[in-house]
Amino acid sequence: MPPALRVQRLANNSMQRTALRAAADAGRWADRSERNGPLQIATNAVNCRLGYLRLSPRITAAVAVLLLVVAPLASGAQQTGKVWRIGFLSLNSDTEPYKRWDAAFREGLRKLGYVEGKNVIIEQRYAAGEAHRLSTLAAELVSLKVDVLVTAPAGTAFFAKKVTSTIPIVFIGEPDPVGTTLVASLARPGGNVTGLADAHADLVPKRLELLKQVAPSASRVAVLWNPANPSTAPQLKIAEAAAPALGTTVFPVGIKGSRGDDVDRAFETIAKERPGSLLVVGDATLGNHRNRIAKLAIKHRLPTSGSHSAWADGGLLMSYGTDFVDLFRHSALLVDKILRGAKAADLPVEQPTKFELVINMKTAKALGLTVQASLLARADRVIE
Repeated sequence: MPPALRVQRLANNSMQRTALRAAADAGRWADRSERNGPLQIATNAVNCRLGYLRLSPRITAAVAVLLLVVAPLASGAQQTGKVWRIGFLSLNSDTEPYKRWDAAFREGLRKLGYVEGKNVIIEQRYAAGEAHRLSTLAAELVSLKVDVLVTAPAGTAFFAKKVTSTIPIVFIGEPDPVGTTLVASLARPGGNVTGLADAHADLVPKRLELLKQVAPSASRVAVLWNPANPSTAPQLKIAEAAAPALGTTVFPVGIKGSRGDDVDRAFETIAKERPGSLLVVGDATLGNHRNRIAKLAIKHRLPTSGSHSAWADGGLLMSYGTDFVDLFRHSALLVDKILRGAKAADLPVEQPTKFELVINMKTAKALGLTVQASLLARADRVIE
């Protein structure tokens, strides 16, 4: 082969490899170069990847043109030109820990190429623990013609599904999506709903077991739950079924409202029953009062267990459950698939694989409780 032709072929191969590697860099160049058009974005990405190499403008431009063909594979969200509208419906309040979870969701979207105000708008509605408001708030989001409706945490998707059967719904943290008829099955959801399940119900026996370890003499466990949230009833049933094997019995205490004095009345009932420990099921309304629940539990000398780390951070003795920051971040992947054309009916419901045991030693000391060293060694985090 003539030397000149060999050099040209090597250059062409190098250009192709460079373009493919540079595709991964195109996204991070988009924001700063968008005003100059896609060719400038691609050229910047090529220059970034080549670094110290000096190429003529003609070669650089040629590589950039090739990059424009492959770049959409790496940064499709930025190439469509459409501004997507995401509705976000929450039973929670816009407070901690929900702010951290919301930030994780937005971070997940950014990593996929979605930039708020440029190619995505997020419309949010919060019910502040008042489940009766969810249907109205869901209807508001539907009227805005959102492209996808994200719901969180447990109990929220049920109300969204009643409002729309056409807009795709992605739920976050539903403990029993099949039992509450959100989906037909985990593998084939059907309808317009899919999402990320939580293990609230599946982990109830483990939480009872942990309570038994820290309070072995407790023969009765109070279960604090919210009858207005359809996702809490399965958790209560599992607690009732699991208790006998641990040598305990449970009695449910329902919070029949969303105000602080509703919590106070529930603890008046608990005080009369004199249980040895307290299990709080996963529920956003209860979560809005986690600090109050923790203080009242300490007042009544009750070891407590909650469904995720925010409960232990809020003062309960311990929590065991899903890493919600990770769950919210991961939900962006499902949203992205739907915006790219996938149907909710065909996307299997995903289940968490990462769980955390958090123990609050401040609360243990306030209760005068000694936590076994073996249990502390198993904890993912200990609050001192």
